[in-house]
Amino acid sequence: MKPFENEIQELEALVLEDYEKERVIDRLELFTQPDGRVIEELTAKLLRIIFPGYFKDDYYRIYNLRHSISNLLEDVAFYLSGQIAIAIGEGPSPRREAGEPERITAEFLRGLPEIRALVDTDLTAAFDGDPAAGSREEVIIAYPGLYATTVHRLAHALYLLGVPLIPRMMAEYAHGRTGIDIHPGASIGKYFFIDHGTGIVIGETTVIGDRVKIYQGVTIGALSTRGGQRLHGQKRHPTIENNVTIYAGASILGGDTVIGHDSIIGSNAFITRSVEPGTRVSVSNQELRFKPGQGSLPKEAERDESGPPVWFYVI
Repeated sequence: MKPFENEIQELEALVLEDYEKERVIDRLELFTQPDGRVIEELTAKLLRIIFPGYFKDDYYRIYNLRHSISNLLEDVAFYLSGQIAIAIGEGPSPRREAGEPERITAEFLRGLPEIRALVDTDLTAAFDGDPAAGSREEVIIAYPGLYATTVHRLAHALYLLGVPLIPRMMAEYAHGRTGIDIHPGASIGKYFFIDHGTGIVIGETTVIGDRVKIYQGVTIGALSTRGGQRLHGQKRHPTIENNVTIYAGASILGGDTVIGHDSIIGSNAFITRSVEPGTRVSVSNQELRFKPGQGSLPKEAERDESGPPVWFYVI
C-alpha cells in the first residue's frame, strides 16, 4: 500500500490537471467577479438608507443621524462602484469606459427617493391589506414580503441600468432570507403586497401592475423553457394588470398570458391563457374524503353510500 502522502500528491496533480480544460468553472483568477459578501453588506446598507430608523449595524450611533446616513451613502457609493467596475469589466461587451461605474452608481443613488416612495406604497398595501398587522412598524420589522419587495426594487433599479450579476446576487440574498424568489428583471407597480410569501416565484419578464396582492406558493413563470438560451430576451412570463389578487398555490404561466384587472385567481389554479378583466377563477369538482375514525364527524360532512365507508364535504 502506497504512503498516504504520495496518494495525496497524486490527487492534487489530478485536480490541478482538471483545471486546464479552459471551462468557466476552471477559472483560477480571484476578484474577477463581484464579491458575494460585499453585495450582502451593500444590500444591508441600502436597507438602512431605505428604513433609517429600523435597520442598523453593530457600530451604529444615534448621536447624529444625518452624519450616519452620509457615511452610509459614501460607503455604498465607494463599494458599489467598485463592484460594478468588476461586473461590467468582463463579458461579451465589457463597459469599462472611464468613469462608467461611478456614473451608474450616481444614477442609482439619485433614484433612491423614488424607490423609497414606492416602498412606502408597499408598506401601506401590507398594513391596509392584512388585519393581522398590528402597526406599520411591525410590517417593516417582521414581514418577509416587504423585505423581499424592497430588495427587489433596489435590484431592479440596477438591472435597468444594465448592471450584470449584482442585481441577481441581491435577489438571491433576499430569496435565501425570505423564501421569495423575484427575478430583478420583473417590473412591479405600486402598492404591491406579498402576504406570507414563502415559495413565491416571479420570473424575469413578468409585468405586475398596481395594487396587486399575492399569497404564498404562487408561481408567475414561463410556460416552457425547453428553448433554453434561444428564449433569452423574449417575454416568457405573464402580465398581471391592476387590482388583481392571486391566492396561495396558483400558477400563472406564459409570456402571452394576461390576467385582466380586478380579477381574482383562486388557490391552486393553473392558468396558461389570458383572463378577462373582472374574472374570478377557481378550481371546482374537488372533494375531501374522510375515513371514519373514533372522533366525531364534521357537521357539514355527508355519508357516501355508493362505495366503501368514507365521508366527504359537499363543496
